Amino acid sequence: MAFAASLADLQEQATCPICLDYLRDPVTIGCGHNFCHPCIQQCWEELQDFFPCPICLHHCLDRNFRRNTQLCHMTDIVKRLPIMRSKRKLKEEKLLCEKHHQVLALFCEKDLELLCLQCRISPNHLGHHLMSIEQAATSHRRKLKSYIEPLRKKFEEAQRRFEIQVSKLLELKFKVENQKSELYSEFEHFLNFLEKEQGAIHNRILNEEKGIVEKLTENRRQISDYSSTLNNLLSKITEKCVQADLDLLTGIGSIHNMYENLKTPKVFSYELKRESFSLPPQYFGLVNMISLFKENLTLDPKTAHHNLIISEDRKTVIYGVMAPNYPHPPEAFTFCPA
Repeated sequence: MAFAASLADLQEQATCPICLDYLRDPVTIGCGHNFCHPCIQQCWEELQDFFPCPICLHHCLDRNFRRNTQLCHMTDIVKRLPIMRSKRKLKEEKLLCEKHHQVLALFCEKDLELLCLQCRISPNHLGHHLMSIEQAATSHRRKLKSYIEPLRKKFEEAQRRFEIQVSKLLELKFKVENQKSELYSEFEHFLNFLEKEQGAIHNRILNEEKGIVEKLTENRRQISDYSSTLNNLLSKITEKCVQADLDLLTGIGSIHNMYENLKTPKVFSYELKRESFSLPPQYFGLVNMISLFKENLTLDPKTAHHNLIISEDRKTVIYGVMAPNYPHPPEAFTFCPA
């Protein structure tokens, strides 16, 4: 085991840090690090004033490459040693920089990008905080995991708001139907007197209902889209957290932006107008007669049939079809006598 480790270390020393292949025509720069002559030449190709080392960023004053003859002979010897896994194969397995075609080994925290050693010394990233792939992946995995619980809570809250809006739509329909029913009962006694008024009030109620329904429907759509966005982002983050480091960091910026730019849609509230109109004196006598026989009832939701939907104040009820998996109390009536 110790021999294998020593052999791996020896092969590592004979490897170029830029191309991750065995050193070709090795040269030593001012700070003492060794590179392939073509690799360091390409790395410094666009630089003029100073030439930083791709590893330690030591500023070399010129392109003074010293050919390392001894290291060249040592590399030839290492090439003949048995190896379990070649550096060339390792290089092929790693992602390469699209601009410089070198192995991606660093991560820029400011730009949220994967970088190669040549990107590190480019003017675009000078002064930026750079981290190794492993450190960056650990940091961002921790940050992504911190998103999961807030996203889950937001998703649950969005679902709750969606259900509230559905309930408000049913409540609105019930209130409108209730008002229509009351109006029709009154118009039956005063049809001749209220014929024109009936049509006008009815149209106003329907127009108001239409306007509120459109706004509630749009609000429900917004909340539904918001729920879908949260669920999609939650799935992406959950998937990202179990990916390999490079896959996790690839495109990480878009996920951060999605999370930080989430905007919770406002819940639309409405107040249904109460229509009023003038009636002849006979009407007030009718109202007094109705109030004489009126009783204040409180409905029992525990014994109500599962197709009867009772309001929150337990004063009104409408007929509707509940979901199949909706829990029914054991005291509820389960038959419909006719």
